[in-house]
Amino acid sequence: MKQTVGIISAAPLGLLVDEGEELGPDVDIRVLQVSPEQHGERLDKALALGVAEFSRSYLQQLLESGFVTLNGKPGLKASHKVKAGDAISVELKATPQSQAFKPEAVEFGVAYEDAHILVVNKPAGLVVHPAPGNWSGTLLNGLLAHDPCFLAVPRAGIVHRLDKDTSGLMVVAKSREVMDALVKAIAAREVSRQYLALAHGAWVGPKNKSVDAPIGRDPRNRLRMAVVDLATQSGKTARTDFELQASAVTSCYVRCILHTGRTHQIRVHMASIGHPLVADAVYGGSPLFGLTRQALHATRLAFVHPVTNKQLAFDVTVPPDMQQGLAHSGLSYNPA
Repeated sequence: MKQTVGIISAAPLGLLVDEGEELGPDVDIRVLQVSPEQHGERLDKALALGVAEFSRSYLQQLLESGFVTLNGKPGLKASHKVKAGDAISVELKATPQSQAFKPEAVEFGVAYEDAHILVVNKPAGLVVHPAPGNWSGTLLNGLLAHDPCFLAVPRAGIVHRLDKDTSGLMVVAKSREVMDALVKAIAAREVSRQYLALAHGAWVGPKNKSVDAPIGRDPRNRLRMAVVDLATQSGKTARTDFELQASAVTSCYVRCILHTGRTHQIRVHMASIGHPLVADAVYGGSPLFGLTRQALHATRLAFVHPVTNKQLAFDVTVPPDMQQGLAHSGLSYNPA
């Protein structure tokens, strides 16, 4: 028998936008009644069934914030067991996450734009997507202010990301069709992404190296990624090619070519061969040459335009902080 939760009363509600729930200025309240079939179920499960159009993460936020009551009592745990006839009141109130998907004036560079795509030159320090600790002031917020078309596209058309402190090129889709095409192209490894990195240690051995090593969560620190053994740990295959640009006694300047797109891939692979990025504290780097953020820049992006089928290629020079770091390191900097 299908389990149901009866609705006693409900105010009109709007649909949500992708990963972030977006409510209007008014607070809506729903009152649900637990059916006999739901007797003994967890509170969060009954809640999710009764307000099915909202994500479980959003409902969990409401529950933790005291906006859900059971028979007038707030502060209950998600695991609390409900009984037939119980009344669940849900105050559909805005949370930090629900307010994240809004237009904001955010500065970022534009390398190219047409009716279908936008190629962004992201500055270091700019978070790409809203997340705990950064619910506003992100690239996504800036995209929504840049062009209203991004309001109609999941994740504002973002198809790949750069770490907060990594600068450089990203492509963004202006429609769902273009977004799907770009996601497919990235999965098929048809999008070329190249980076420039300033790392610790003199380069030893051949100028060109390839690291083909799986990446997964570091079992000793879940906040980091690490090279893992897939026979004993979960992870995904990852490959990065490295081309030495210049080397000195204490540092090296390297071009990095991605063949896969794993979280922190270049940072992990560089550290794994004894060259953590300058100022990348997470993977063993230290501030040096005036750099206090990881010295990594997405310098080249090339792909076939998903609508015109023309081959596009974009190149941007490293930003001033990395240029100064290279100068202080004694390594040559070639803006070409």
